Amino acid sequence: MLKFLKKLRPFDIIVIVLIIAAVMVFVATKTGGHITSSKQIEAETKVDIEVYFRGVVITSQNSPFKEGEEAFITIRNVPYTKLRIKNTSFERKKIIVPNGSSQYKVVEDVTSPFNYDFLVTLEDDAKITKDGAVVGGNKIKIGLPVTLEGVDYKLNGVVSNITLSKQAEGNVVDKEIDTEVNKNHDVN
Repeated sequence: MLKFLKKLRPFDIIVIVLIIAAVMVFVATKTGGHITSSKQIEAETKVDIEVYFRGVVITSQNSPFKEGEEAFITIRNVPYTKLRIKNTSFERKKIIVPNGSSQYKVVEDVTSPFNYDFLVTLEDDAKITKDGAVVGGNKIKIGLPVTLEGVDYKLNGVVSNITLSKQAEGNVVDKEIDTEVNKNHDVN
């Protein structure tokens, strides 16, 4: 045995150590000592992703976003896919003006007549993990910058809310996950 160990070169020792490490990782994974990414997924369901667009300049009185149409979404500058627009709303830019004795009033900003804020709700399939919803390999969280592109627009916005779709709530395996994903919904 000693004669055999003397014949080993440094390269041989490295290969043996790597093989032993690989076997240990395999055993740990199979016995549950190590969690793989497939075990982190708690449920798969549809989510509504609300995207807020602030200060969009549009000279038309109509919204470029139409309910039921599809828009191509880019997440973190990585093109993802087309998603269906579930809901959309917009209003003219507002400002706060004093209204007499320490009162304030919110009115439309007449100095920027073509400035609008949009809120667009998109629907997509998501994998729910303990860290939140994962869409297209990206964790979707509030504040995430996204780009929506349609036939006649390409606008940058920010994810402002993520909720489970009402259609898919019955498919959720764990109520705690439902509560965690929806905890920021309708915050006042």
